[in-house]
Amino acid sequence: MRKQVVFIADSLDNAYKFQKVLSEFDVEISAGSTLQIKKLLAPEVRRDLVVFEARDSALAHVDEVVQLAREHDCPLLLIVDESSLDQVKGVLVAPSDFVMHGAVPGECSARVARLLQDADAGMYSELITVENMTINLATYQVQVGGKPVDFTYLEYALLSFLVRHPGHTFSRDALLQHVWGFDYYGGSRTVDVHVRRVRAKLGPDLAQHLETVRGVGYLWS
Repeated sequence: MRKQVVFIADSLDNAYKFQKVLSEFDVEISAGSTLQIKKLLAPEVRRDLVVFEARDSALAHVDEVVQLAREHDCPLLLIVDESSLDQVKGVLVAPSDFVMHGAVPGECSARVARLLQDADAGMYSELITVENMTINLATYQVQVGGKPVDFTYLEYALLSFLVRHPGHTFSRDALLQHVWGFDYYGGSRTVDVHVRRVRAKLGPDLAQHLETVRGVGYLWS
């Protein structure tokens, strides 16, 4: 049976982007705006995943959507702005997740795939451990030596992307595409700045894993 995905957004821009992402999966999509939340999330409606654009004026509905998804044991994926991360993290509970507005299709697809898998199989592994560092992909948190490290979202996204692709060298342009997303038009030197910050926060031992490949880019060894 095809999985049922409910997509709620007031932005045609995100609706278009996620239509492409969801087309990779064998799903049926019911879509609407925040004016149709109660109808789309009614108890009698079967759903395997809810995708909600929690941005701008729609952010006011996030508690309602989270509560309705929780009542029906339905995984929830929120599309958020960096400015609302603290608010969103405060209301989300597993197996829900969020993705940044402007994230590349690959990141969006990975989040959707994990949540759809969770609807079938329950818990999935969200922890990556390298030496004394632990990355929690569900909570976007990093610990080194048992102590939390305060990364910005983009620093975290850069680190987690490289760690999930060990031994693979990425050019600066490729990292901009994978980490910074659809709508970033800045220069590639911003990658160098973020790499320096990540290395400094990791400490000298772990920083050795984030290697510079001269003339190409960076890799996690």
